[in-house]
Order: sequence, then C-alpha cells, then structure tokens
Amino acid sequence: MRRTRSWFRAAVAACGLVLVSSGAAPPATDGPAPPRVRWGDCPERPIPDGMRCGTLDVPLDHAAPAKGTVTLAVARIPATQGASRGPVLLNFGGPGGPGIASLAADPTLFADLGKHRDLVTFDPRGVGHSEPVSCGGSQETDPAIAPHDAAGRLAALRAVARRCALHSGPVLPYIGTVNVSRDMDLIRRALGAEKLDYLGFSYGTRLGAVYAAQFPRTTGRMVLDGVDTLTEPLAEQALMSARGQQRALDHFLGWCTRQSDCVYGTNTRTAKRRVDALVARLDKEPLVGQDGSHFTGQDVVASVGTALYSRKLWPALADGLKEVERGDPIGLLQLGGPMEPPPQDQDEGQDQDQVKVPADNGPAAQTAVNCADDPDRGDDTATPAAVRKEVEGLRDEFLAASRIFGPNQLLTVLSCYGRPPGTDFIRKIDDPGAPRMLLVGTRGDPATPYEWTEETARRLGSAVILDFKGDGHTGYAESPCVREYANHFLVDGRLPSGTRSCPAGPDQGPPRLNRGR
Repeated sequence: MRRTRSWFRAAVAACGLVLVSSGAAPPATDGPAPPRVRWGDCPERPIPDGMRCGTLDVPLDHAAPAKGTVTLAVARIPATQGASRGPVLLNFGGPGGPGIASLAADPTLFADLGKHRDLVTFDPRGVGHSEPVSCGGSQETDPAIAPHDAAGRLAALRAVARRCALHSGPVLPYIGTVNVSRDMDLIRRALGAEKLDYLGFSYGTRLGAVYAAQFPRTTGRMVLDGVDTLTEPLAEQALMSARGQQRALDHFLGWCTRQSDCVYGTNTRTAKRRVDALVARLDKEPLVGQDGSHFTGQDVVASVGTALYSRKLWPALADGLKEVERGDPIGLLQLGGPMEPPPQDQDEGQDQDQVKVPADNGPAAQTAVNCADDPDRGDDTATPAAVRKEVEGLRDEFLAASRIFGPNQLLTVLSCYGRPPGTDFIRKIDDPGAPRMLLVGTRGDPATPYEWTEETARRLGSAVILDFKGDGHTGYAESPCVREYANHFLVDGRLPSGTRSCPAGPDQGPPRLNRGR
C-alpha cells in the first residue's frame, strides 16, 4: 500500500494543472457547461501568500448524476512571474493524502515551477476537506488477537469495515481512483484548461495513469514520480513492497557502515543481522517507559520504514538505532511511524468550525481507495480456514523478501475483507493513446520499486523513463536533476526521447538540457 509520510507532505507542497500552450487556454468545449469553483476562505492555517481556496460540486456517481453530489475542496497559487501559462495539477500520493494541507505546508519546493504555472491542488473525494471518510477513530484490530487466530482476525476485519461504512457517509461506495480521475477532468474544465497537465507522486502516479486511460484526448503534459503498479494484485504489491523496503534498508546500512560512528560497525551483512535481531528481541521483551508504555520491535520497523522515505533522514535514523540499542527509543519515536495520521489539532487562531477532518481520515481513505481499485482480493464469504491457508501459503515468500518488513506487508493481503468489490478497469489499461509523458523511477525507492516504473511505462505505451540512481521515495524532492527534467517538460514542453538518468546524491546538479529537443 502506498503511504503518504509527514516529511513528504511538508516537502511536496503544491499541485497543479498545466496547459500545453503558453498563455491562458481557451474555454473547454467538451460536453455541457463546465462546473464552477466557488472561491472563498482556505480551510488550512497558515496559508502561503496568494493562495486561494474554493469548492467544486461533482457527481457522487458519475454514471448516475441524479444520486447527488460530492463537494471537493480545491486550492490555487497563481504564477509568480509574468502572465501565467496555465495551471498544473498535483497529487501528493497516499492514497489518502490531502492536497490542500500539503500545498499550505510549504510550496517552496515548487518555486521554479510556480514562476510560470499556477499551482493547483485538491483534496480527493473522501480525503481531507472533501467529505472525509472515517472508521470512527481507528482501523486497528484488537492487538490481543493472535497472529494465527484466522477466525478472530477475519471477524475483526469485517467489524472494521462495518465501522468505516457507518462513519463515512454516502461517499464511501464511490471512492476510488476511477471516480477521482473523473473528478479531475471536471476540475480541468472548471479551470478553463483545454488539456490536463499534471504532476503526481507515488499513488498520484496511478491516478495520473488512470486519467490518461480515461481521457487520452485531454491529457497534456504529465509527470509521474515514484511510479505505482497498474497490474499487480494486493498480495504481489505487498511482496514487492517488502522487497523494496528491504533493498532501501540495505542501502541505508551500506551507508551507515561507511560512517565512523555506525553502531553496527563496518560490515553490512553483520549490520543487517543485528537489525533483524533488534526487532526480534524487542518483540519478545519490549522497552518499557516510565509511563508504562511499550516500545516493541514493530515500533522499530515502523520508524525505520518512515526514515527510509528520504535520504535526508538517514543520519537521524542512524542516531536513533544507536540510542535504542542502548535502551532509549526516543530517537526512533521522533521519526514517527508509517501509519501515523497527519495531525489535525486546532492551530492557534484557527476557527473551530475549520477543524473538520477526522484524525483517522488518512488511513481510512487509503484502505478504501486501494480496495476499490483491486478486483482480485479475498472473497468476503471466505472461511477462517481459507484465510489461514492463504496467509500461511505466502508467509515463507514474504519472510524471504524481508524478515522485518515481510510480516507486516503480508497482513495487508487481508485488509480488504468485508469491503465491496473493486474495479478491474486499472488492470486493463494498455496503450491508451495518450501523449508522451515522463515517468520517474528511483532505484532505492522503498515504496514503489523501480521495476514498477518500467512495467507502467510498457502499459502506457507513450512514456519516457527518467532513471534516478538515488534513494528515498520519489525523486523530485531529492534531486535537482529530476526537478530540472520535470520542470522543463511542464513549463516548456521539452521531453527527450529514450531513457534518461539522474545521478545519486543531493549534491549532483541538473544536466544542461537542450531546449531545442
């Protein structure tokens, strides 16, 4: 499952639609009159200079508009230099990542892009301020249920699904990438854009690919960074994610053992065994705080998984592992965990009626979208014996992929039990005839393995691959070289042919691009 991390939400803070031609686009003429954005106050505080927010009504069910509407929250920062060349729509991933909160957090990463393009984002249906879904506080099942208790776990998962339906309202059955893609086309029309130009990260790449398949004639310049799979069922996605996380951890340990003060010495293989042993030891005998709280091996796994999303966090991870080996987990606790929801506390000076997003909205929306997108998940009528057989049959393969990440990834195989059936549209995407687009794959990505970039490029049939040789989840925030390629394409329409590459390391500057190509 793709996940939005707090560091990424803070670093990646702008979204937008970009027009193919320079200058304002002519009004769209496809279909009935375009919907209108009602501009007003922003639901986030503080907000960047110039940011405007609004709402847009879209059909709850695009196949049956009479069923009612969903109100989407949108935001826009106008271009900062000269006349705008049009909007660029960004999605920050998740699924379940709120666009407006990400844009409000820090748009500076997109300062160069924002000189000439309006930066536009939105909270997808069911997310953030767009009629958010919720599971009443948490999707967690009873921790007292033993891992081998298939009957208890299955009953708990079905109970969670019922609780999510109870607390989410009418939008829940209509959540999912296919519907959000249709919403994006209405946003395009509401902004008067002839083509949809788009920058999507992680899960946002799946959303961009689905848009290109549904609306190839209105697809403009599209950059997909941290490319998601379009074809694999949840079990295979989880297995590939475990391998990707382990590969990222191995890269980190290789870096750590080259430092003079690495707690695990200078041998990478020994360091890997010691991390495995740390997780196993703390699962058996957790560290106990003065308040009675427990810090387990799975807490180590969560913190390590978070830190692997950005190479910038590697020094803090090395320090945290050194401290926890001495019995102090504070350094790892400060890194947080992958499933930690974004804070929804009321900011000073913020009106109480502006704080409307449930604390569990991120994980609730993530599961709902992933399940809506998956047609191959377990049958809701499955018996505990069948579930036990499925999980046990996969356990050895997941442990072989990663002894510390494999077990948790394996449990995601069960996450959709009790949910409505998913769509098979995404699996059928095959050379939809969209214009050429840029796909960015990172070699050391812990969440979206580089293999998915190549796989999705083949399915889209019109993609140029940018091979980032670095580490971390997505390349735009990590590499000036990646930003240079992406921004040139989005601003000037320049897209080289064939596979290109960017070197590892944040110190590597961008290449000199031939603007005439």
